[in-house]
Amino acid sequence: MDAKQVIDQLDRLPKDQRPQNFTAQVKPTQLVLADESGRTANLPLPEDQYYLSAAPYVDQTHSCHFHSLTTCVGQLQGVEMKVKAVNSDTGEVLVDKEMESFDNGFIGLWVPRGIMVDLEFTYQGKTAQTTVSTAGDENATCLTEMQLV
Repeated sequence: MDAKQVIDQLDRLPKDQRPQNFTAQVKPTQLVLADESGRTANLPLPEDQYYLSAAPYVDQTHSCHFHSLTTCVGQLQGVEMKVKAVNSDTGEVLVDKEMESFDNGFIGLWVPRGIMVDLEFTYQGKTAQTTVSTAGDENATCLTEMQLV
């Protein structure tokens, strides 16, 4: 499988079925897999796409920068919310639909690399907004600091 397929498969696994014997961390340009012995494998992400994993919250969150597909858990698990992503520079709407958060409380989005993205999440009349960069090798892939108010 390529990195995108691995991310998709791990995202869709129920929390109790996620592997405990290795980690899968999403960095801006690669998926880093590591087992218990410290061996690692790096799978490149698509050159033109950037993966963002977002966990809007009401009153409980954790700090994170690079998303861990095997250990990160958000507050709102398996809920429907309105998701909107817009290219900040052009106004192009990248995503505008209802999405269900995965069993780990995150919503995964593939967006173009090298742009600024305005994100908006709405759940039960509460909204969280942020703007993120998908340029560079150290930008966040895990968005956990968006409180729904």
